[in-house]
Amino acid sequence: MTDLHQPTRDDGLVGRVAVITGGASGIGRALAVAYARAGADTVVGFYPGDPHDVTETVDAVAEQGRRCVPVAVDVRRTEQVDALAQTALEEFGRLDIAVAAAGILRRNPLTEMTDEAWADMLDVDLTGVVRLFRAAAARMADGGAMVAISSIAGGVYGWDEHAHYAAAKSGQAGLCRSLATELAPRGIRVNAVIPGLIETPQSLDAVNSLGPDGLAAAAAGIPAGRVGRADDVARVIRFLTSDDSVYLTGQQVIVDGGLTVRWPD
Repeated sequence: MTDLHQPTRDDGLVGRVAVITGGASGIGRALAVAYARAGADTVVGFYPGDPHDVTETVDAVAEQGRRCVPVAVDVRRTEQVDALAQTALEEFGRLDIAVAAAGILRRNPLTEMTDEAWADMLDVDLTGVVRLFRAAAARMADGGAMVAISSIAGGVYGWDEHAHYAAAKSGQAGLCRSLATELAPRGIRVNAVIPGLIETPQSLDAVNSLGPDGLAAAAAGIPAGRVGRADDVARVIRFLTSDDSVYLTGQQVIVDGGLTVRWPD
């Protein structure tokens, strides 16, 4: 009898452990499930103020026959991020993968942006990545992998009224390139993924992002013919942290259905 929970191919992820911030919804949740399908367990960080229920992530992983341990974490707090990474060792005895999926998005015109609003955005969307990677590097076995989830805003395009968000996301590229060289002697690979227009709770926020109507209108300009799904990005991240990409590091992989290569109409 075939075990429905047994991965159909071995890409080296069976038995590995991934730590993911922002695991209560969106790409973070989809990634935890993608790892479970590949035979990996996860520790997912979730922000206590997030309206999304992290137990849905835990249950979805359990349906695939793997474990997901949720940990409340504010990525602005170093001690909490350290505790998140340490949980992987305490619960599973190892830490192989770190993915920074936590982030905030706020619409804020430059002339109205306070120093506090600017600093808070970078503290979460850029320094939060540093905190996770630093905590993971101190605990990760040689040969591990890290991925930062950037954005097409900042990573490729500018976005009016979102300069602080774009600055944080573009900063992840330099961070990943530098860490890729620094950690290479340990066989640890560091890459960034740049999602295009992906339907997530964040992008569906009509106040701070495009909202449902904006996403629907944008689909016409995407060669793939649709807005992306969280699982589209999760599959790429899974590849980047698997043995199938063992010689790929310091790169930015754009996952956008062809949006950035289409000639404007």
